[in-house]
Amino acid sequence: MTEFHHVSVLLDECIEGLAIKPEGIYVDGTLGGAGHSSQIAPRLTTGCLIGIDRDEVALEAAGKRLAPYADRVKLVHSNFCRIASILQELNIPGVDGILLDLGVSSPQLDDGSRGFSYMTDAPLDMRMDHSDSLSAHTVVNTWSYEELKRILFEYGEERYAPQIASAICKRREAAPIQTTLELVEVIRSAMPAAALREKQHPAKRSFQAIRIAVNDELNAVAKVMEDAIPLLNPGGRLAVITFHSLEDRIVKNAMAAAAKGCTCPPSFPVCVCGKKPKVKLITRKPIVSGEEELERNPRARSAKLRICEKL
Repeated sequence: MTEFHHVSVLLDECIEGLAIKPEGIYVDGTLGGAGHSSQIAPRLTTGCLIGIDRDEVALEAAGKRLAPYADRVKLVHSNFCRIASILQELNIPGVDGILLDLGVSSPQLDDGSRGFSYMTDAPLDMRMDHSDSLSAHTVVNTWSYEELKRILFEYGEERYAPQIASAICKRREAAPIQTTLELVEVIRSAMPAAALREKQHPAKRSFQAIRIAVNDELNAVAKVMEDAIPLLNPGGRLAVITFHSLEDRIVKNAMAAAAKGCTCPPSFPVCVCGKKPKVKLITRKPIVSGEEELERNPRARSAKLRICEKL
């Protein structure tokens, strides 16, 4: 098993954006190796940090890293989309900040045995939480052609989705596709020569799509954005890092809707819906990594940070 060491993206920007109060209650909904949380916990005195992660390997690593602050840290093995239920179970009615880093952590990608990587041969898995029943093996070998085509196109933005879905269905008729590199071979076989010469690995988009489907990532993001804002105390902040356009669109639209309030058609002379803004946008445009961070961590290139504050 690979040691869980993850380079946190936009670390300083997140800490500054959360405007941490020593007595505040904060939630790191994607704890990972506690990169961000290791900077939040020391800033608390009488406050509390709740760290949530669906990956038990990450939780174990985070627990060790946060051990000096054990008196103010509570770790929870769960999906961040359950944030409302988790806080209810902990008898916490409101919090002063929520951080969500929606990227797949480097250890998950780099540990070949997890099945996330198209560079290492491993059983098709891709589950962030091993207690989940759905794996990449199930998706690849049992989902219909139409469903495979849909997720490849929608989640991977893969322009050769029909060809790849067809190739997967044809190959699995002979025998189940068992490993990551078997799947890479099938994907390659479905793509034209010009696509194979592109800089990006030919399987990158397909693997992203299957991973999103396995972990139900987009529905989880939509749910947490719906639940997180009501959980903030006045002045509390929600900071979200996204890594691809599908997630960013959900986050951007949810924050914009909460900041707008009124849902009346523009043609109405006065508001009749009575909905008031719930937040103010701290970031009109997303914060992105600077050149110095990109030199240290090229994976930060697609990261976007958006922050809003509860009114």
